[in-house]
Amino acid sequence: MARSAAYRLFHRAMAERRPVACLYNGHARALCPIILGHSDGAEKALVWQFAGDAEHGRVPGWKCLILSEVANATLVDAPWHEAPGQHSGPQSCVKEVDLDVNPASPYAPKRRLRR
Repeated sequence: MARSAAYRLFHRAMAERRPVACLYNGHARALCPIILGHSDGAEKALVWQFAGDAEHGRVPGWKCLILSEVANATLVDAPWHEAPGQHSGPQSCVKEVDLDVNPASPYAPKRRLRR
C-alpha cells in the first residue's frame, strides 16, 4: 500500500523527533505525531499539538488527525514535545497502529521506530 506524503513526513518526524508545522482544516498547527496508522482505511495520527489553532479542544492537547486533511506539512527544527506523563491512557484515534514513539507501546505497532 502506497503511503501519502503526509504519512511519510509524519513517520520521518517521529523517527527524527522533530515537530511538524501544518494546516489542518484551515488552522495552523504545531504538533508532534505520537501514533501513526489507519482507521477504517484512512491514514490517521494521534498527535500532541503544542501550538497554533484548534477547532475543538485546548492547545496544548491531544488531537486526532485524518492525514488526507493535512496541508503544507513541514518538519521544524525545534524541540520535540510530548504530553506530561507520556501517553499511557487508552486512545481510540488509530485502530491499526503502524508506529508509536513509545517504545513500551501497549498497541502492538506493526513496525518499530529506528533512532
